[in-house]
This record gives sequence, structure tokens and C-alpha cells, in this order.
Amino acid sequence: LISAKSIRELLKTVKTIAIVGLSPKENRPSNMVGKYLMNAGYDVIPVNPGQYSILGLKCFPDLESIPQNVDLVNVFRKSDDIYPIVEQAIKKDVKGIWMQLGIRNNNGAKLASENNITVIMNRCIKIDHQDLF
Repeated sequence: LISAKSIRELLKTVKTIAIVGLSPKENRPSNMVGKYLMNAGYDVIPVNPGQYSILGLKCFPDLESIPQNVDLVNVFRKSDDIYPIVEQAIKKDVKGIWMQLGIRNNNGAKLASENNITVIMNRCIKIDHQDLF
């Protein structure tokens, strides 16, 4: 289990956060979290294959199609979808994979950890950020 201190350090060092499964619908948790992270000063990159733009930002179909560096991948997808997302995240050389509340994938977490990627499962990045900062 990751400590609050480790989460705080991660959130202090990352700048660019790709949100996989970011919804264009304002009432969805992913949209609220995306807005919150933007307001907190992070560069947010929406990842949703069905969209061209979310929150006024260019949207990408997957992590591999993002041209710039990504520090952290925040995931709003089913637990079963995590492993291939982790595989793409490894290629992007990210510092962390953050699975939102209710999302767990032990195989994906193991693969990420083996590649020196910090893994956070079943937690809300917005709640943790508000609690720590």
C-alpha cells in the first residue's frame, strides 16, 4: 500500500496527466476530476477514442498517440481494461499509474511496478489532492 507521503511526492513532481476515459459529459466524475486537475495547475491530456476535444483540450484515442511526455496516467476505465493501458504507459515512460475509485488490476499493477512505475489503485486523485494540498 502506498503512503500519503509517497502520494504527495508523486503529485508534487508530476506536471502532465493523461486521463484515460475522460468523459465530455460535465456530470461525470472523470470530467469533474479533469477540471479540478486543470485548476490545480496540471497539464491535462484527454484520452478517449470517441472524442476530438474535451474540456477545450485536444483529445487522443490512446496513450501512444500523445506526442508529448506524460508524467502520470489517471484511469477511468473498467478494471479489465487496465493491463493494455499499462503496456502503453510503459512505452510513454510515465512515473505513475492512478486507477480511480473502484478500479483494481493486480496484473497491471505488477507489470507497472516491475517497470518502476508508481501504482495507485482504488483511490480518487481529486480527493487525495484536496486532502494533501
